Amino acid sequence: MPSLPTLADHPLRYALTNELHARPFPTIPVPGTAVYLAVMPAERASSRDRDADFAHLTALLDRHGVAHPPPGATHYFGRIGRHMLKWESHSEFVTYTAFADGVSQRPFDPVDFEVFPADWLATAPGTRITSALMRIEPMKPTEELSQHLNDWFVPESLAASAVLDHAAVVASDFRIDPAGHLRVAAFVEPGTGTRRVGRIVQRMLEIETYKTTSMLGFAQVREIGPEMGRIDRLLSSLMADMRDENKPADQTLAGLLSVAAEIESLGVLTAYRFGATQAYETIVQQRIEVLREERFDGRQTFGEFMIRRYDPAMRTVKAAERRLAAMSDRAIRAGELLRTRVDVERSAQNQKLLESMDQRADLQLQLQKTVEGLSVVAISYYAISISSYLLYPLAPLLGLSKGQLMAAVTLPVVIGVWWAVRRIRENLH
Repeated sequence: MPSLPTLADHPLRYALTNELHARPFPTIPVPGTAVYLAVMPAERASSRDRDADFAHLTALLDRHGVAHPPPGATHYFGRIGRHMLKWESHSEFVTYTAFADGVSQRPFDPVDFEVFPADWLATAPGTRITSALMRIEPMKPTEELSQHLNDWFVPESLAASAVLDHAAVVASDFRIDPAGHLRVAAFVEPGTGTRRVGRIVQRMLEIETYKTTSMLGFAQVREIGPEMGRIDRLLSSLMADMRDENKPADQTLAGLLSVAAEIESLGVLTAYRFGATQAYETIVQQRIEVLREERFDGRQTFGEFMIRRYDPAMRTVKAAERRLAAMSDRAIRAGELLRTRVDVERSAQNQKLLESMDQRADLQLQLQKTVEGLSVVAISYYAISISSYLLYPLAPLLGLSKGQLMAAVTLPVVIGVWWAVRRIRENLH
């Protein structure tokens, strides 16, 4: 039987399909511990050296004699010592999550973080944007569980809720403890699968990561706030100058163009961060939504915590973005109006200039006619004199005196000179 022709695959078909399955949720037994670290450069994180991130990962793997992932990999999952390590490279940061069976005797013991050696941390190609210790324990009676929450977290900012149809109770106060880490606790109902526990842990860590990275937009708004205020006041002043007819429009337009350039520069500076903040905020809200929260022991849920503490910061970022866009629009509209005013003023000046040129042309024409008249007189005078000298010998033969002879030739000579000058002027035109 002849073989059928095969259809060629797109070069990225398998890579794109496998990408959807490349980052599975971890499987975490109960009790268990998750140690989490996110590293992000302080400047230009989106254009960071990803090879340096990869080299930092392989340096950690070499300490445990573990095989490296293929070059250019953006994720890794494997064992280092008694921990399972999950590494992921994102657009602006990389994350390390180490999972271990069991929990330390001391809740949220800083010793757990020593899975990441201090000297290795010191060589990280970036800064710590967040780190967390997550403690996963079996479900406990409500009174005992509440006592743990009161002992481990700051009650004023504690958020706790039952998630995934009461599969677990998760809690955090989103504060940095004395050891420098965020604390997250999960109390899991018996019979909950290890993959489901892994999804809960992964989503809680993602909420913290994207919450923190989205707050970078809020920090930038606070940084550029005074500059935006200064530009806004300057723009308002220039628009007020537009109503002053005594103020030169060209000078106001130059100032307006300078302000517009500052606004555009500020927009370029903030565009990426504002866009990233919006994307990260969406991820935070989605991760909270998929937890399917229910209130536990009368405490605030994570969604309520975000409404009170997180959403105002995100609204501030959006307000700043809208304000910057409005300032840009105002500058554009003002510039168009001012350019129209300048064009009208220049048209009026050109009209006056044309009128003055017409007046000068009329004066020149009148002067030219006067000169032509004088030239006729002058030429006639010389022509009469010459003619008279030529005709003087004929005066006795004609029986005329010199005065009579000059009078006789004056009129024909003047007419002849006038006709010659007129023909010359007609030929010139």
